Order: sequence, then structure tokens, then C-alpha cells
Amino acid sequence: MKVEATPKMTAGSKMTALQSPVGLRSIMTSLAAFFIVVSSFSLLFERGQEAQVQMALEHKNQEMQVKVAANNKHHDQQLKGQEAEVQLKMSHSEHHGQQLRGQEAQVQLKMAAAEHHDQEQLRSQEAQVQLKMAAAEHHDQQQLRGQEAQVQLKMAAAEHHDQQQQVRGNEAEVQWRAELHDSGAEDQCNWARGRWVYDNGSRPLYSGLKCSFIFPEVACDKYGRKDVMYQHWRWQPHGCDLPRFNASKLLEKLRNKRLVFVGDSLNRNQWVSLVCMVEASIPDDDRLKTRIYNGSLISFKALEYNATIDFYWSPLLLESNSDNPIIHRVEYRIIRADRIEKHASVWRDSDIIVFNSYLWWRKQKEDMTMKVMYGSFEDGDAKLDEVEMDDGFEIAIKKLTEWLGENIDKNKTRIFFAGSSPTHSWASNWGGEDSNKCLNETEPIYKTGYKAATTDYSLMAKAESYFRTLEPKGIHVQILNITELSDYRKDGHPSVYRKQYVPLTKEQIANPASYADCTHWCLPGIPDVWNEFLYGYLMYK
Repeated sequence: MKVEATPKMTAGSKMTALQSPVGLRSIMTSLAAFFIVVSSFSLLFERGQEAQVQMALEHKNQEMQVKVAANNKHHDQQLKGQEAEVQLKMSHSEHHGQQLRGQEAQVQLKMAAAEHHDQEQLRSQEAQVQLKMAAAEHHDQQQLRGQEAQVQLKMAAAEHHDQQQQVRGNEAEVQWRAELHDSGAEDQCNWARGRWVYDNGSRPLYSGLKCSFIFPEVACDKYGRKDVMYQHWRWQPHGCDLPRFNASKLLEKLRNKRLVFVGDSLNRNQWVSLVCMVEASIPDDDRLKTRIYNGSLISFKALEYNATIDFYWSPLLLESNSDNPIIHRVEYRIIRADRIEKHASVWRDSDIIVFNSYLWWRKQKEDMTMKVMYGSFEDGDAKLDEVEMDDGFEIAIKKLTEWLGENIDKNKTRIFFAGSSPTHSWASNWGGEDSNKCLNETEPIYKTGYKAATTDYSLMAKAESYFRTLEPKGIHVQILNITELSDYRKDGHPSVYRKQYVPLTKEQIANPASYADCTHWCLPGIPDVWNEFLYGYLMYK
């Protein structure tokens, strides 16, 4: 068989072969088979990867389980170690507690021993104290017996002296007791001891805004004081009552008579009070009342009764360098020891005289002194002595007493001497701050028997001792004991509510307490009670 050479295919022949149906089918079959194989291989590959992933995950889980188991085992070991440490510490604590219990037992034993020792010491001390008390009691009894004997001797001497004084002053005593009996007042009533009672029904006795004679330094409501509680207090003595003030009865008592207040600005304070109390009962008619200024003398007159109530400026009682009623502030106060007649000539013919002289004898500073002049420059025998303030007061009181004993008509003139009016410049006396003085005080001091540390009773006692020497002559000087009742009234002063005659400085305006007046008294106010005392004595005693 003859083999023929394979003819070369040309382009034309290729196109012929492709276009053959048999070749196309074989190609499509081959491609399908290829895709099937590839898909099978891809599926097998993916399943192999999944198996590997699962194996890796299982391996990882096994590793984590191993680690967790190891960690748990290690943690359990740590916990067991901590438990062992805790048990060990608890064992130590229990041992320490046993030690503490032992120490407590020792402390209790020591305390029991100390208590036993202290009891023995106390018993010994009590025995010693009882022995000392017995000895002291015996000694005190001996002293008391000696003191009782001395007191009895003094009482006997005093009783003898009082009997002599009573005999000498018997005439005046009988007269005063007769007046007292007629009035129905209690003989033993001590008006000076009592308490302040709030009474807005019967107080005040007059209106300060309506009193035409009030002075601007005591017209507190006029100069801005808004709280008026200070006007509504009534003085209530213990166990009795003050006679109720009646202006018409007083004016009738003063008909054709002259009452004169002699002293300083506090006495003028009382004079203004009485004039306002009286004026309230007089119709508002200038033809029924007058006021006249004449140097140191101010005169009020109720014309219907021809009753005169005067004030005379004489702060140191004797002639002095402070006698000018307007200009009297001096560095050194000087009195003339033997000169009183110039002043006395003004009050000589009076029916009633009310003296007051304490304020100007008080020390304004610790080393304050004054001068006393003897003789005169005219006669060429003038001599000045420097003395303490209370010594100057004694010189003045002695001279006044001598003048009264030589010149007063005991059948005509009644004499009063007002007690010391306290100031309230030291707030620490009632528990406040001293820097505030009496500023913004609106209520009294309520403590019964209160006495300020700065209130001085010594000058009043000295004056009383001199006035008692007039009793043998039948001349009685009645003390108006207004000190205690006024001491309670820290709220009654003008403070800053008054006329200021000198312009205030910037420093004063910034610190009102620095210029607060805690010496004088607002009206209506405390001096009204002073005048109720005066009224009671004039009408009933």
C-alpha cells in the first residue's frame, strides 16, 4: 500500500477543516471535559483546605485548653498559697489577741490596785480634812464670838448716836411723817429698788415732739431715732408703787413758789424733763407760760399758778473757770475754795432746791487732776493747789454744807441732792464690745441688782456724810437715789440722735460710736422717773 505524503494545508484548506461539523463537536467535548476536571480539582482543593483549617482550629483549641488548664492550675496554687498565708496571719492575730487579753488582765489588776490605793489616800485625806474643818470651825466660832461682841458694841454706840440724831431732828421727822400719813403712802417703801416694766399704755408722760421747751441735745426722736421702745418703760419699786404723777397737783403745790435746779447738764436734763411733764397739762397758749434766758439762769413760769421752775448752771457748785454756760471746756478745772456766794445769791430765796454735781468730778483720763484756788489775785494772797478730782469734790461739798447750815430757812426751803447718773460708755459691763459704747442699744439690762463696774457710788456716800451734819440744825437734805434705776438703762441715751453743735469729721462719720453720747438721756425717758421721785417727796414725804 502506497503511502502518500500528507499534503500541506493552506489557509484555504484550514477554513475548510474548521467549518467541518465533526471537528467542532470534538473541540466542544474536550473543553467540557476540561472544565469538569478543573472544577473537580478545585472542589477537591477547597475541601482539603477546609480540612486543614479545621485541623488548625482544633489544634489551636487544644493549645488554649492546655494553657487555660495550666493557668487554672497555677491560679489554684496561688490561691492555696494565699490561703496558707491568711491562715498563718490569723494564727498570728489569735496569738496577738491572746497577748492583748493578757495585757488587759494586767491593766485591770493595776487599776484595781490603784483604785484601792486611791481609796486609801482619799480616806486619809478625808480624815485630815475633817480634822482641819473641825479645827477651823472651832477657830471660826471663836472669831465669830469676838466679831459678835464687836458688832454689839458698835450697834450699841450707833444706837446711842442715832437716838441723839433722832432727838435733834425730831421736829422735821414729825412733820414728814404727818405728810406721809396723810398721803397714805408706805413709810418703808424704797423707791430706789425695783425693776423696769414695759408699759406702752401709760408711757410716755408727754410727747418730746410737742414739748416746746425741749433741748436739741436730748430730743432723740426729732433727730432721727426710730425705735421708741425706750419711751415706754415704767419704774416699778419692789413691794410698792410710785405716786402717780399729776402735773396740776404739782403746779398747785408750786403756786407762788420757786423750784430751782442747780448743777451741770445732767441737772438741766432733769429740768427739761420736769418742764415738759408740766407743760403737757397747760393749754397751748403763750399767755400761760414763759421761758426766759438770763446768762446761767433759765426760767420757766406757769403764769396761772405763778409757779417758777428754774435751772442754774453751776457744774462745780463753787465759783470756777467752768461757770460760763456756753464756753466751759477747759484743760484744767479750777475752783475757788471759799467762794460760793456769787452762785448762792441766785438760789437763796428758793422754796425748793435740787442740786446735782457728779459728772464734772469724774476723771476723763487716769492722771486727771484739778486745781483749787485759795485767796484772790485782788488781795495778793492767791494760792493754787493741785488736788485729785474727788478731793476737789469734797472741798466743794464741805463749803456748800457750811453755806446751807448758815443761810437756809429750814421752815421754808426743802433741799434735794440728786444721785449720780451713770454713763454707759463701756459696753463690756453688760457683755458687749467697748468699741460700740451705747450705740444701737434698744433694751434695758434685765439682770436684777445690776451694777456697772464703772459706776461710782463713793462721791454720793461722801456727800451724804457731810449733809448728815446738818440734821442737828433741823436741815434735811433728801438724796434722790436714782443711780441704780438709771444703771439698767443702757438704751436710754441719745447716742448719735441729737444735735451736733460742732461739725463731724470724716473719721467720726465713718465710726459713729466715736461721738455717741452715752451720758445724757433722751426725753421722754429716764429723767422723768427722777422727777416722779421728786414729785413723791414733795407731795407725800
